[in-house]
Amino acid sequence: MAILEDLIARRRLSAADGENLLSLRRQQGQRLGRLLVTAGVLSQEGLRDALAERLGLSRWEPPQNLDDLDADAAALLPPAFLRFNAVLPVSADEGVIRLAMAWPPDESLIETVRQTTGREVEALASTQREVEGALDRALAGREGGSGEDGADVLLLDADRLRDLASEAPVVQFLTAAIERAVSLGASDIHLERGERSTRLRVRVDGELLDLDAPPAPLYAGLVSRIKIMARLDVGERRLPQDGRVQLQTSGRQIDVRVSILPSMHGEDVVLRILDRGSVQLDLDELGLSRRQREGFRRLIRRPEGMVLLTGPTGSGKTTTLYSGLKEVARPNVKVVTVEDPVEYHLDGVNQIQVRTEIGLDFARCLRSILRHDPDIIMVGEIRDRETAAMAVQSSLTGHLVLSTLHTNSAAAAFPRLLDMGVEDYLIASAVVGIMAQRLVRRICPDCVEAYDPDTALLERHRLAPGTKFHRGAGCRACLNTGYRGRTVVGELLVVDEPVHRAILDRRGAADIHRIAREECEMQSLWDHAVEKVCEGETSYEQIIENIQE
Repeated sequence: MAILEDLIARRRLSAADGENLLSLRRQQGQRLGRLLVTAGVLSQEGLRDALAERLGLSRWEPPQNLDDLDADAAALLPPAFLRFNAVLPVSADEGVIRLAMAWPPDESLIETVRQTTGREVEALASTQREVEGALDRALAGREGGSGEDGADVLLLDADRLRDLASEAPVVQFLTAAIERAVSLGASDIHLERGERSTRLRVRVDGELLDLDAPPAPLYAGLVSRIKIMARLDVGERRLPQDGRVQLQTSGRQIDVRVSILPSMHGEDVVLRILDRGSVQLDLDELGLSRRQREGFRRLIRRPEGMVLLTGPTGSGKTTTLYSGLKEVARPNVKVVTVEDPVEYHLDGVNQIQVRTEIGLDFARCLRSILRHDPDIIMVGEIRDRETAAMAVQSSLTGHLVLSTLHTNSAAAAFPRLLDMGVEDYLIASAVVGIMAQRLVRRICPDCVEAYDPDTALLERHRLAPGTKFHRGAGCRACLNTGYRGRTVVGELLVVDEPVHRAILDRRGAADIHRIAREECEMQSLWDHAVEKVCEGETSYEQIIENIQE
């Protein structure tokens, strides 16, 4: 930002144009230096000199004879990495590597070089033209071939990338990959670029499966087509980019969240599939026990208080929240949510998308929501002290607040809120119940089979002799995995009087968990999981892998 202030002070740039460039930088995720050069405010040399002055960097002057470049220094890092980041190692000794850089020093880039080479990094200011010209000579003979299937794809300009994106093989491959992923019920598509290979994987029921990888010559076109569809910057290949696109496939509309991340050998892409038609927002279908469903329904029908869902990322917390909201969103009730991102749209619910780039975070949204007289507020996630305090205050002033926390158990939510700076008496008064949950893979109903577990295992879990466990033998319907779909394992902690006293006494998570089980008859995650194994819904291997006893 300082370089922008200097340009405005020197009247090289108006304040309005400066604001426009910053807005464009936020929208496109581009480097400010690149935007200044693209807009004609500075030449590459002007940017280099300004950065050298502002950041106190030495300038790098390419040698008259490029054959004099230090080939040993350049060999310390992969060619694709150097091309991608427009950097050149110009010298190296045992302790320091000197790096000519076309753009302002990037701390994550410098840390990568430091860890890879085991040397400290000295940044030198240069221009893209100088660095790329020197790289052509320094890497001569190190890069295999000059086709678009290797690192040279990083030198393609935006116009050529747009042309590649519209070619029939690219369009056909991407369409087929998305259709295949949707047909498998995948939640994510992963496109990854290695030094000499590519990879295509999909996440089905939480597990990654390999599909036929795209031919290397198509990779740049695939990434560019995804960028165009998501309205991202095709020419930007140095910075992460995020976007969203709606697609029509297999006769239905799906939302796709796009995340593009620069890597050592190109750009990796993750497409998060939000298929509204495949998600059942129904509490009765999630996999909760009857007692848990009834208890959770009582909690979300209260006029006030805070109900939390806990568990790691990908444990289905948001789906459970949406299922609950769907039940309580009635014409005479005003429901407002603040989410990051809004994953599914619910009729009759006012949903707000967090936009941190303009200062619209969870806490600020909450302050504004309260002026709209809501009955129920859903906060996508409590991440910080301010949001926690606002959510607690809202629940104590006549609102029902639903939210999520990242903790491993229901009882661990109380110490977590204390760590965020919320007073114990406020937590005890505000929180009325917590649902912890996990997702485990469901045994394929077409190939499920019962078996007799070891007697020691039955005794360990206090199960009656003759109790059967279940597993999937594997069949065509489940791609020979033995599993098809996932189910929720839950743990509902209702804040009854014994738990209330334990919170005020600042008891630890283990004590609160024990009190909830012994005095309030809470069914733990583990107990619910073992019950599902006995009922033939999941396997013992799944609960060992996903749930701590």
